Amino acid sequence: MKRRFQILLIASTISLSWLLMMALHESGHVLHGWLSGAKLERVYLPPLGFSRTDFAANPHPLFVAWGGPLWGCLLPLMAIPVVRFAKNGAVAKRMFLARWLAGFCLIANGAYLLGGAFSTAGADDAGVILQHGGVRWQLVAFGLPAMTAGLCLWNGLGPHFGLKASRGDVDRKAAIAVTVVLVLVVCVEMLLPRL
Repeated sequence: MKRRFQILLIASTISLSWLLMMALHESGHVLHGWLSGAKLERVYLPPLGFSRTDFAANPHPLFVAWGGPLWGCLLPLMAIPVVRFAKNGAVAKRMFLARWLAGFCLIANGAYLLGGAFSTAGADDAGVILQHGGVRWQLVAFGLPAMTAGLCLWNGLGPHFGLKASRGDVDRKAAIAVTVVLVLVVCVEMLLPRL
């Protein structure tokens, strides 16, 4: 029975992290678009697939393109002290989830820009950055430290997910809570195109 909760916790945490990472990343584009006078057309957050933010008019595409990875990393990092100093002990006890999410977002956004530094695709954020005055070394200078910091945040989290000495034993309430939040996020994302 404990292995079921372990699998539930791992699968739901990875899935929820992917969806939250995309939402945080796109919120950075929206924020930078709003700050720079861009006209938002649509934010696409699919439960399956890749997110996207479209602007009808974007006078500062370089600034807007950097907003996604920048805030996609900073927002989950800012959640760590909030969770750490939460008055509710049950929330603070689940600090490993905040560290996992922040690490996931750092690794995903870092890898995204690092890969874009060596890609010729052009339609992604790295392509937009390069087309509008950014240079490859900037993508590498963002990507490598972000990925390294993400891996550092993940260091030592294995036992919380039932790995190593914990032998499948996990926080069952956390497994159920993450799964419930995942289902809610998927439901909201499925309704978003209709709103």
